[in-house]
Amino acid sequence: MSIRFMKHLPAAALIAVMATGCAEFGPALGGKEAARAHPRADDARPRAERAQRADRTNRPAAGTVDRSDVALREGIALYNDGDYNGAIRRLTSADMKSGTPRERLSAAKYTAFSYCVSGRQALCRETFDAAFRLDPAFDLSPGEHGHPLWGPAFSQAKQAARR
Repeated sequence: MSIRFMKHLPAAALIAVMATGCAEFGPALGGKEAARAHPRADDARPRAERAQRADRTNRPAAGTVDRSDVALREGIALYNDGDYNGAIRRLTSADMKSGTPRERLSAAKYTAFSYCVSGRQALCRETFDAAFRLDPAFDLSPGEHGHPLWGPAFSQAKQAARR
């Protein structure tokens, strides 16, 4: 090493030491304040507990349970279990009045199915008519088309809705 470089070595060492400690000495020397930890990092809770808290904030207030959704699920379950009269009662209950158009349409479809499989063709047709009034583009899934019990009532209601 040259003598000239050796003369500046103590100053270079001092600069290197100060540069490595900038984060700690920054505010004292007029620099930026050191970064702080995020407030939630200090209050680190287990993921499950945070999820429960988030669940509570996204959930409707107590007593305002989505009754139409519950009624729809219960009505479809009754239909699937073969309790067609129970399905009709649940799917046409007052709880369904506040449902979304999609929920009411689904309830009308399963109500019509229940009427048809229990031999009440006129009520089946009327319920399909109501479904078309809710949504003129209402249609059955491919597996539901052409069913021997509700297929004719659905076709008649669809033709009437086009007029």
